Amino acid sequence: MAAAAPDATAVRVALWRAMHVQVDRPPHVLSDEIGLELAAPDDGWRDRPDMDPRATSRFRAAIVARARFIDDLVAEQAGHGIAQYVILGAGLDTFAQRRPEIAARLRVFEVDQPGTQAWKRQRLIELGYGIPDWLRLVPVDFEAREDWWEELSAAGFDPGRPAVVVSTGVSMYLTKDATAATLRQIAGLAPGSMLAMTFLLPAELVDEADRPSLEAAQRGARASGTPFLSFYTPPEMLALAREVGFKDAQHVSGSSLTERYFADRTDGLRPSTGEAHLVATT
Repeated sequence: MAAAAPDATAVRVALWRAMHVQVDRPPHVLSDEIGLELAAPDDGWRDRPDMDPRATSRFRAAIVARARFIDDLVAEQAGHGIAQYVILGAGLDTFAQRRPEIAARLRVFEVDQPGTQAWKRQRLIELGYGIPDWLRLVPVDFEAREDWWEELSAAGFDPGRPAVVVSTGVSMYLTKDATAATLRQIAGLAPGSMLAMTFLLPAELVDEADRPSLEAAQRGARASGTPFLSFYTPPEMLALAREVGFKDAQHVSGSSLTERYFADRTDGLRPSTGEAHLVATT
């Protein structure tokens, strides 16, 4: 498998996470420049229009808020004895490299396209991080309709043991039927398993100040051939989670993450309001 580069969205997320460290005042919600190391962009990457520190500050804040939320959730669940962590659409996720004291107690499965996984494997080795035995890079060709569940099991995942499954920045690219099918599979995991996923809100539920940026993001996604297909209201997402079989489902709003991670900041940095989280347990 050729080591194709990751998609532009995954790289952009990694660069925004690095920019938070480089341009925003401490304390930093998340410290992650490893994705920047992996991506190795040209020297002028910070001059790109999509890296403009002011214009993208709310997107940047939302990206680090969701990453910190997931970090905290996984650490909490590892403390409760869960030993499997699955990242769907992993992209340039760096949890295994940033938090090895937690990750080494888990079996971490990163699921993504074969080309991206081959590229990431090569870059981790080149940079000296390596691929420890507890980190499994699981290549799945979603476009060929491969069964990611079978590939996950072949990589050593045990569906009979509880797991944390995370999917961030993915659901907007999937049809609602595809998302429902994925949630139904996850809801069948061992009791005590947890899903955390993000979803985009309809424009009418987004703060008016954020709507132009959301519309611009939609236009950019459509132009790049990966249009946003699905938006959900929180009640709709909660109803879907319960319908497919989760025992409990909670909506975690963007405003709650703002209160948790940004309340004491004096620089005005705040996340955009277009994204929310579902946290559901089996």
